Amino acid sequence: MTKVRDITSYMDELFPRDTAESYDNPGLLTGAYDRDVNVCVVTLDAALDKVRFARDNNAQMIITHHPLIFGGISDVCEENISGKILSELIRSDISMFAAHTNLDKNHEYSNDILARRLGGDNIIHIDGIECGVVCEMKSDVTLKEYIDLVKMSLDTTGVITYSDPSRTVRKVFVQGGAFDEDVIPYLAKQGVDTVVSGEIKHHIMILLEQMGISSLVAGHKATEDVFMQNLADVLTKKFPDVSFLVSL
Repeated sequence: MTKVRDITSYMDELFPRDTAESYDNPGLLTGAYDRDVNVCVVTLDAALDKVRFARDNNAQMIITHHPLIFGGISDVCEENISGKILSELIRSDISMFAAHTNLDKNHEYSNDILARRLGGDNIIHIDGIECGVVCEMKSDVTLKEYIDLVKMSLDTTGVITYSDPSRTVRKVFVQGGAFDEDVIPYLAKQGVDTVVSGEIKHHIMILLEQMGISSLVAGHKATEDVFMQNLADVLTKKFPDVSFLVSL
């Protein structure tokens, strides 16, 4: 039977932990490596409802994108929400594993997926950009048409932009989660006309606008849920004896 360590070892092959950012905390956060696994929940965050979903479905493991623990913690008291979630995981004997910025940096399992979901073609990986990809639209569309595509493709209720909806979208930079403003010089060199991300700071959106680059904020969760859906499919092929349940 598949064990926790089998799944975590495979995850480490795909997303080496030493590629994670220094502030990050990927890896096994609760549970034991030698635990048998026949049900595993794949989700973006270890929120309390996701943990209870795992418990109710008799899961032995949860894989998340965002680690529940960042830095040190002073207690696991159930009077605070993190303590309550950790206590629930421990009581339910559920092992939790996170792959965060180390997953983001493997484009094949992150932003390539998002770019294709958003109609992108000819995906380009730019030297100097660790997270995010440039892609081209198969045909020119207006920004308004592209916003409608983004909303439909990500099943999100809205997109924030300051840009003229009549602009043309041809070359797009896609970065799930939060936009890294350090990549802006690279985007200008590549002739990118549109940026799509989950979060973009207000002043950065204004800066991009002054550069003639449209920016779309589609939601952190919406732009990264697609990573987890794909990951569950990949893990199902690798471990057919385990039921991987996606909870979005």
